[in-house]
Amino acid sequence: MSNSNAIANGVAGAGAGIIAQILTYPLQTVNTRQQTERIAKSKPKPPTAAAGTLLQILHVLQTEGWGGLYSGLKPSLFGTAASQGIYYYFYQLFKNKAEAIAVVRKHKGRGDGTLGIFSWLVVAALAGSLNVLLTNPIWVLVTRMQTHTQAERKIMESKKEALLKEASENGLIGSTLQEKLDELESTKPHPYGTIHAAREVYTEAGIRGFWKGIIPTLIMVCNPSIQFMIYETSLKRLKEKRSANKHGLKNVSALEVQHNL
Repeated sequence: MSNSNAIANGVAGAGAGIIAQILTYPLQTVNTRQQTERIAKSKPKPPTAAAGTLLQILHVLQTEGWGGLYSGLKPSLFGTAASQGIYYYFYQLFKNKAEAIAVVRKHKGRGDGTLGIFSWLVVAALAGSLNVLLTNPIWVLVTRMQTHTQAERKIMESKKEALLKEASENGLIGSTLQEKLDELESTKPHPYGTIHAAREVYTEAGIRGFWKGIIPTLIMVCNPSIQFMIYETSLKRLKEKRSANKHGLKNVSALEVQHNL
């Protein structure tokens, strides 16, 4: 029964994560590009980088279409389903094990049969760490695909600057220069596939490249761990309060838990 509950939690978490990811993915793409943008201090910032997220989204739509905003969506959806499914599955699994241990301790005269704050923290941290270790390669590919078109565009800008510099040095003017500029302008960056991204990562850093940034990501596991610890502790307090008031209700709404935080 406990294993089936863990599976149900995993499936529900995966489904909810997929829906949320589809709705917010354009914002994530723009946010990732803004965070990874590198501009020389001697050059003025382009309007799209400083005018805000909305203008950045419009700029991507104009230059790359909807494909630009949803670049890397497929592996991201897979990663979200895997990440949420793994987290909620193992969270429920570890929670069931911890609760069973607490009951055994109660029979031995130690404790009241419920989990304490530290136990909730350990359960959430274990589930989060397993999630990070298993799904980090997916998020490495997603980030690579989200920023690929941005990198291509910078390469094109560098080529254009090099062409203009060569033209000024060699006296290249007129239709020949314009033809070369038009040729560069007609070449638009396009999102590339998951296999291409995986090959690039492997070529650059080998297998270890798929777990790049794993240490800080594992450290960040403390954020949802603390969140779930507070949630479970608040839920326990609310159930105890209801029991004391003799309401006899076992289910507690999310709004009640939020109000109790």
